[in-house]
Amino acid sequence: MMMSTSIYHKDPTRRWFFSCCFLSTIAMLSAVFFFGSQCVLSDYKEKFLAWGLVDAMQYTISKNCETHCRPDGTEALPKGIVSKTSDLLMQPLWGPRNKKNSKSSTNLLAIAVGIKQKESVNKIVKKFLSSDFVVMLFHYDGRVNEWRDLEWSGRAIHVSAMNQTKWWYAKRFLHPDIVSEYAFLFLWDEDLGIENFNVGRYLSIIRKEGLEISQPALDPENSEVHHDLTARDNRTEVHRKINKLIGGGRRCDQNSTDPPCTGFVEMMAPVFSRASWRCVWHMIQNDLVHAWGLDFQLGYCAQGDRTKNIGIVDSEYIVHYGLPTLGGLAPNKTNAEAPDQAAKTISLPSSEQPASTSSSPSDPRTEVRKLSFVELEIFKNRWKKAVREDNCWDPYQKTPQQSKN
Repeated sequence: MMMSTSIYHKDPTRRWFFSCCFLSTIAMLSAVFFFGSQCVLSDYKEKFLAWGLVDAMQYTISKNCETHCRPDGTEALPKGIVSKTSDLLMQPLWGPRNKKNSKSSTNLLAIAVGIKQKESVNKIVKKFLSSDFVVMLFHYDGRVNEWRDLEWSGRAIHVSAMNQTKWWYAKRFLHPDIVSEYAFLFLWDEDLGIENFNVGRYLSIIRKEGLEISQPALDPENSEVHHDLTARDNRTEVHRKINKLIGGGRRCDQNSTDPPCTGFVEMMAPVFSRASWRCVWHMIQNDLVHAWGLDFQLGYCAQGDRTKNIGIVDSEYIVHYGLPTLGGLAPNKTNAEAPDQAAKTISLPSSEQPASTSSSPSDPRTEVRKLSFVELEIFKNRWKKAVREDNCWDPYQKTPQQSKN
């Protein structure tokens, strides 16, 4: 031991060599530790950042999905497979599929019909089919097969339910998502004369004038006209207001803003744009089948100013015969007498209403008129109640379509 120690002390070269080796080793170990720790920290840092990005991405996706509007019931489906709308295009059971033609069948005619008006309905349908309309017939008398002899019958959609009005049918078979393919919906009665009506010119006029809700003017000489606004003015192509004294002593003039002076159509031959019908459909009450009172509220569905977007087309006019088809003709009563008598009855307070009497089975038309007036009062009360209770309702609120314009 003494020898080795003395040799170590006596050899400075060897001592320097061992010192250098020792220091070099320490330096290498320190460097390895330093860079290794940096790598480890960076690795963990990247993982932490990655986890944060994933969380942020998932949060963003979640928020985007929350704001993305999906139809009720489709939440479990991928967006691309959802078919939100439909149409009335019939398809064959085999062979090539029928394809929609973008230049044709872009409008829809829907009529409630009975076999007694077959001749007039035939004239109406033939005129509309020549303008590439889709035609839908609502058979309120159930006699569908008796229309099969007409050459166009196989091209029309036939729906049958006994003794139902066109508004009952419309609420159930003309949902906006079903008829969204059609630019305009003509929801007409069957007792109309169309000798002076051209479908193509009418469509051209309402597009040019920007009419969201319209109707052909009524020939005042030959029609049953209930409101002066809808009577034809042979001096104009379209009119939106009238300037005259109307029923009840009310004066209509150019400053009028309310129906029936302006912003109004009658219900025998209304024409709705796609956007206005989506609104009107929701206003139709499911249980009020005669839809009385609806005409006075149509302005809220005019997609803007009702005094501009609702109009009467004078150059293309029709005749309204006013045939009381549902319920038949009431004996010993004229059409003019029925509304006045019913109005006198319905205007009384409920406590003063006369006791109801059993109606004769041969007088169903009178019962139809009575129910129509009862439904009118119900609708008016529902409207008032809805306005009173909806604190968020803004009658002048713009629709999404208006906001884009």
